[in-house]
Amino acid sequence: MQLWESVVIARRALTINKLRTVLTMLGIIVGVAAVIALISIGNGFRQQMNEDFASMGTNILTVMSGQGFGPGGGGPPPPGGPEEDLSQSDLKEKAAEPLTMKDVEALSDPSQVSHVVAVAPTYSVSSGQAVMRGDKQAKSVQITGATPNYESVRITTLALGEFITQEQVDQRARVAVLGYEVEAKLFDGNEYPIGETVRINGINFEVIGVLAESGQTGFGNPDNMVFVPLTTAQTRLDNAGAFRGSLKVFNIYIQVDNQYNMDATSAQVTAVLRERHRLGDEYKNDFRIMNQAQMLEFSNSMATTLTAFLGSIAGVSLLVGGIGVMNIMLVSVTERTREIGIRKAVGARRRDILLQFLTEAMTLSLMGGLLGVGVGYGIARALPMVISNLSSGTVVTPASIVLATGFSAAIGLFFGVYPASRAARLRPIEALRYE
Repeated sequence: MQLWESVVIARRALTINKLRTVLTMLGIIVGVAAVIALISIGNGFRQQMNEDFASMGTNILTVMSGQGFGPGGGGPPPPGGPEEDLSQSDLKEKAAEPLTMKDVEALSDPSQVSHVVAVAPTYSVSSGQAVMRGDKQAKSVQITGATPNYESVRITTLALGEFITQEQVDQRARVAVLGYEVEAKLFDGNEYPIGETVRINGINFEVIGVLAESGQTGFGNPDNMVFVPLTTAQTRLDNAGAFRGSLKVFNIYIQVDNQYNMDATSAQVTAVLRERHRLGDEYKNDFRIMNQAQMLEFSNSMATTLTAFLGSIAGVSLLVGGIGVMNIMLVSVTERTREIGIRKAVGARRRDILLQFLTEAMTLSLMGGLLGVGVGYGIARALPMVISNLSSGTVVTPASIVLATGFSAAIGLFFGVYPASRAARLRPIEALRYE
């Protein structure tokens, strides 16, 4: 009952000077809105990274050659990741060997590498290719040679037709699976692409499938890719070349049966490739293995750091808002000195005065906090539309709303204690004499 009475008195006191109250609340509103908006950027980054890793497939090890980057080589280095293995820092370097089909066969052998569900090698023809159909063309397309396992390992979804078969790989067939964007550029909306012919490097290919739209990810754009049989890419579209009698591959995707066996399987893959590449005990690895589980953990750690950093920046503005609350409460205590004296003269205790001013400060902060939640949510939704480079989008979570609102209440409590204590310590006689 006493608390409710304090709330009523606080509301009445705050509405006497509406402009001053609004200006004081503005600091809290800006602070809370900034916390929610900036944390939403960090959450959006985390969600985008998780989606990117999910689009790669589940429990995937990606093996890349250290023999340069480019067609037939090891491909681009992984986009960030855990630090290099320090256990190899003292080993000598050796000219890197390419990954080959013999490596793929060895890694597919359950007697050498256990817990493997599927192995999917790829070979990328030089990027930036144009795919033609009549007078239409799709430019800067990535042409990738793949095997049937790629569809399940990399969770490839088809909108039309079928993916590459083993028979087509064996026959070096001239068939192609088009990415969503490539198909849209080459075919009108009312045309059925399956069975039609497109030209890649002047060679005719029959379209056997079209991928469902997946969108740009941090690891490439499947919508702007064309998949052909692995052997076709190696021998018809490019001269992959052979190493020790085996055709080179771009990289090798290995799907492990569950996340708990990722590290053990990675160690087995390392041992097999080191033996096959004749590295002995004195040379560093001439290949790189990207462990999806480690990369996901690393990206989540990055996202957490980014979110904390952005939240701390926004917290400074909320702190400034709290200082404004303390300032206005000190002014209020000074203005209402006689009121405090009268209340004490008629029996109000020190804790009654303390509770009244604390309630007033917290009411001011909570009202600003709730309004700030609305403003912050609106800013978070608008940011991706205003900032085109914010491809990850923003995500407002209940936790960020609770955090911002709770922090605003804590600010009101913290910065309201001193003014409330000062009011509670006033002596009735001195307060009644105050003009």
